[in-house]
This record gives sequence, C-alpha cells and structure tokens, in this order.
Amino acid sequence: MSFNELITTFANNLFPILLVSSAGFVLGKLLTVDSRSLGRVVFYVFSPLLVFDLMIKSELSLRQALTTVGYTISVIAVMGSLAFIFGKLFRLEKPYLLAVILTVAFGNTGNYGLPLVKFAFGDDSLAVASLFYVTTTILFNTVGVVIASIGHMDLKSAVLGLFRLPSIYGVALALIIKGLAIQLPLPISRTIEIAANGAIPVMLILLGLELTRIEWSHSFRALGLGVAVKLLLGPLVGLALASLFGMQGHVRQGNVLEAAMPAAVATTVVATEYKLEPSLVTAIVFLGTALSPLTLTPLIVFLAR
Repeated sequence: MSFNELITTFANNLFPILLVSSAGFVLGKLLTVDSRSLGRVVFYVFSPLLVFDLMIKSELSLRQALTTVGYTISVIAVMGSLAFIFGKLFRLEKPYLLAVILTVAFGNTGNYGLPLVKFAFGDDSLAVASLFYVTTTILFNTVGVVIASIGHMDLKSAVLGLFRLPSIYGVALALIIKGLAIQLPLPISRTIEIAANGAIPVMLILLGLELTRIEWSHSFRALGLGVAVKLLLGPLVGLALASLFGMQGHVRQGNVLEAAMPAAVATTVVATEYKLEPSLVTAIVFLGTALSPLTLTPLIVFLAR
C-alpha cells in the first residue's frame, strides 16, 4: 500500500464528497438554509426512490440480501457492545455512556456511505450498501431511539414509528415488482431514475448543512472514546464479520465500507430531541467525519485488492 496509491484513492473517492459537503457547510454558515426541510425531502422523496431504483436494478440474490441484513445487525450489535464495554472501563457517566453507544453503533451509511461506496466500487456494491443503509435506518429508528430516549419512550412506540419510514416501502415495492416480473412504464422508470440520480448530491449538501450545528463537548474523554472506537474498531469489526459471513467481491466491499463509516448525522437529531448530551453527540459526529478519510482511504485500497 504505497503513499501514491493512498493519495490517488483519497483524491478520486473521498475528495469529491468532501468538496460537495463543504459547499453545503459553507452555504449553511453564510445563508439561512432550512436543513430540516431539505432533510425531509431527502427522507420522503430522494432516499426511498434511490433505494427502490437500486433494488430494481440489482442482481443480488435473496441469499446475498439476507446475508447483508444479518451482517448489518451483527455490526451494530458488536459496535454497540464494544462502546458499552469501553465506556464502562473508562467509567463514563450514564448519559455520556448512552451517547457514545448511540454514535458508535450507528454510522452515517446514507449521506456519506452511499456516495462513497458508489465512487469506490460502483453500482453493484451500491445496491448492497443500500440494503445496509435501510437495515441501519430500521434499527436506528427502533433500538437507537430507545437508547436515546430511555425513560421517555417505550419499544412499542419506536416500533410503530417504523411505518413512517418510506425506504421500507421502497424495498418492499421493489421486491414485489421484481418477484412478479412487472415492467415499469417508461415515464415512471424515468421519473424514478431522475430522482435516484439526484439523491446523492442532495444527501452530500445536507451532510454539510447538518455539520454546521456543531457544539463542542466538555467531556473530552467521552469524545475521544466515541471517535476512536468508531473509526479504529469499525473497519476491523467489519472485516472480521465479513469473513465470518463468507462475503466476497462487491458484497464484501459494500458491506465493510458501510460498517466503517463515522457516526450518523441523524444521531444529533435524536440526541437533541431527548436531551442525550447533544453537544457530545454533535462533536463526535463532526470530529469523526473530519477524521474519517484517515481510516477510510486505506480501507478502500485494501478492499479493492
């Protein structure tokens, strides 16, 4: 793994993402932009249509799809457990411990992960990554919300919230259409394709806008622990579990890269909603995102071999 290889990989895959995200960050600093409204557009329109388009075009077998779902659940469970163990070893207070678990367990598999997988490994790996993203979204809106809202919300309320996730319907509809071998009318297929093609650029702008809300935490021990566990152990856990699941080729590439992503921006929204140390969560998200090229670049080179 030469220095030139690392620089080329960074320039071709991560640098374009950072540039577009930076444009969103600068835009958010200079102008009053309602990131929440844009986030809703991504959540209700772009994201489900992107997932639907990827599922329709994907050549993934049912076995590969189920393997990806099982792998995603395992990654989140292992990372959350490691965060809990290290948090206890470092004697973090309960609110800080829960904040670290939330940010370590759930990576930014959408705004950041999907475009990176597409640039690095192409559409076949992107289809795999989209399943990882949908599974993560489902778990985040159930288990993740319960972690953040302990004492405020029960599991039943979180589960009922699943029915408000448009991406789930995108996957279900795509599976039905593929299963019945239905041919979409050209106007419909072109409409979906236009929205799907626009999803990634809008996601990157939104990522930059969301990062403008950074707050620095006074708990530097929790901050360092959250960032270090996510960035350093995430790739190792991803690779180890990929071997256990017998993954190869584009399935391995898409899944492992998603497993190594920094903390999800969505965790800041939930942390703020339930008053779970929002300054710590936003700091972990921002610092982790800023430092992520240091771990993601060599990982991409490794996975490409």
